[in-house]
Amino acid sequence: MVTQAGYNQLRAGEVDIIISELASNLIKHADTGEFIYRLCKENDNKAIELFCIDGGPGTDNITRMMKDGASSSNTLGHGLGALDRLSDVFQIYSKKDWGTIAYTKKYMNAISEKYVPVKSPVQIKTLQSCIPGEVVCGDGYFVKETGAETQIFVGDGLGHGKHAHEAVQTAIRAFIECQEDSPIAILRYIHQRVKKTRGLVATIAIFNHNSKQWRIGGIGNIATRLYLGLISKNYMSYNGIIGLNIPTTMNDTFITDDKNQNIIMCSDGIKTRWDLSQYPSLLRHDPSIIAAALYKDYARRTDDMTVLVGKVNM
Repeated sequence: MVTQAGYNQLRAGEVDIIISELASNLIKHADTGEFIYRLCKENDNKAIELFCIDGGPGTDNITRMMKDGASSSNTLGHGLGALDRLSDVFQIYSKKDWGTIAYTKKYMNAISEKYVPVKSPVQIKTLQSCIPGEVVCGDGYFVKETGAETQIFVGDGLGHGKHAHEAVQTAIRAFIECQEDSPIAILRYIHQRVKKTRGLVATIAIFNHNSKQWRIGGIGNIATRLYLGLISKNYMSYNGIIGLNIPTTMNDTFITDDKNQNIIMCSDGIKTRWDLSQYPSLLRHDPSIIAAALYKDYARRTDDMTVLVGKVNM
């Protein structure tokens, strides 16, 4: 995949080592686990992102395990240190008797040691997987910056497979072209443009950078929560199916942001009874790690699965 994307021999070889180390750890330490990977683009630079999620014994002292020479399986103990050195981005989260999540990103083109990623007002990461056996996903998401706003769309086409994928992709195109700044107004706009599809459910969350305020509107069962620390607020969507039938009367919900707030949005491929308090220090990590932890414990695997996590940086 990375070779076809244009990675040179050296950097493709480093990706190979990263994957070998992750796979080795998975086999040595865990009874169950999986890889999730994708190519993405960031500031005109391609990157491969890798999640290694395992249900092994885990540890409460990941700092010690990151040091060269530390091992729990009578090996040289260089694996995690090598992963950190070879990756452009590397984070790991582990909990004793729960398992471990390792997240790594490797860019196609080398980045300067002085490189500092541009911080968006809302740092957003998403983990998405289609139902096992399908090759396209019926869930979809899109994030766009419009002046002083960050607009987030998360949708789930009815069912799964090709027709669900077509419905949600049609909705995303409508979301991109819509000039409204009200979530409910955008949903009404999308509703008109997806009527020839099988329909979908969706939620739109808009963060205003100046007023530090969220506006949220949703139709159907996209679960949305705002977290300040471990205190959460649930958003309740309206009943209906976009493209088929939606309520006549709907209003945006306004929520004032508190500093360092997190938004989490999940399709119904993720069970809803999750609680971040069971993951010590998880909120200190990259949103990708938070998304992977929820996926690990709450993915139904009987439907398409999406977890979007956004951290306010303002």
